[in-house]
Amino acid sequence: MSKIIMPGLLWSLAMPWAASAQAPDSVARVAPHAPFIVGAYAQGSIIMAHTYAIRHLVASHPTGFEINLQRQTTGAAPWHAWYKFPKIGLALTYYDFHNPVLGYAFAASPYISKTFSRGPKHDFSFRLGAGLAYLTNPYNQETNHKNTIASSALNATLQFRFEYDYALTPHLGLLVGAGLNHYSNGATTKPNFGVNLPSVVLGLNYHELRPAPTFNAGGPLPAEIGTNFINVSTSLGFKQRTEGDKHKYLVNSLTLAVGRRVNRKSNLLLGVEGFNDRSLKATLEDTTRAGGQQPDVKKVGVFVGHELLFGRLAFVSHLGFYVYAPYKSSTAYYERLGLKYHFTDAVFGAVDLKIHRGAADVIEFKVGARLPGHRPEHIADFR
Repeated sequence: MSKIIMPGLLWSLAMPWAASAQAPDSVARVAPHAPFIVGAYAQGSIIMAHTYAIRHLVASHPTGFEINLQRQTTGAAPWHAWYKFPKIGLALTYYDFHNPVLGYAFAASPYISKTFSRGPKHDFSFRLGAGLAYLTNPYNQETNHKNTIASSALNATLQFRFEYDYALTPHLGLLVGAGLNHYSNGATTKPNFGVNLPSVVLGLNYHELRPAPTFNAGGPLPAEIGTNFINVSTSLGFKQRTEGDKHKYLVNSLTLAVGRRVNRKSNLLLGVEGFNDRSLKATLEDTTRAGGQQPDVKKVGVFVGHELLFGRLAFVSHLGFYVYAPYKSSTAYYERLGLKYHFTDAVFGAVDLKIHRGAADVIEFKVGARLPGHRPEHIADFR
């Protein structure tokens, strides 16, 4: 958990647009007004000792305060109905770690909240958000060497939570929740063990209109279901090898994938990609005897992937295996989590986190193109 954050950079940029953007296969419709919900919550937490390297920091009990603004989707885009009309919001969070080594945290997190059960007086939902956080006391070798949680002031944050909102009046709701806040820089600099804060939440929501009207619950099927496509993309990222080596090494990749829109919410992919990690070359030069032969640090992998679609925005997950890796610097497999946004039907950008067995390897900033493929004459109804 402590290493899977940095895709929140793209989420923080794209999520507000996705709330109102039409999917490429949608048509214009007139939806009811999307009412606002304004909330203020107190949070109480503990620091999870997920690794031995931060056990000296788990004695305090952080407390926080959050304000947020959200809107209830009502059907302006077809995907609203596919996800049972989720809420889209922005949370501003303040945390006091009650520890001078850690200091304070300030975070801004766009989020989406999917309802499991909704009625005239209650709403039980799951919320997922990601964004940016500022930590006031990052690691410093001379002045703050005990902070092994984060070595940079700017971090990414992940927030997920179960929430129950009960109507006290037609406009005022009591909210209780339980979830987790996480801060990490994705191993861009080291040390970076990240911090996990299991939290309980208590607060109030003001509802502009409750319950909110909705339309287009059936919704048309996307025209792209059953269509194949090709993705071509390239990425770059930077990583630090060790605390002592402050140099940021370039990592880049080239990816070719074939995909298929299998239903309203999902794309499946199969691809091949090549990687060039220059930090591995630096490691070899430090460890190889003078004049010794060095293996190739370039790698080739194949992967299977899934994209969970929210209009033009998609949450990406991949599982890959190296088929060419002369230098055995990591596990034989890798994972990738990220966020992808289609600026047009053909051009997309993404921020991904490449992972080796739960440990962050590199943050990938990606740009690519989607090429149209074949659409079968007969496609099944995936409704």
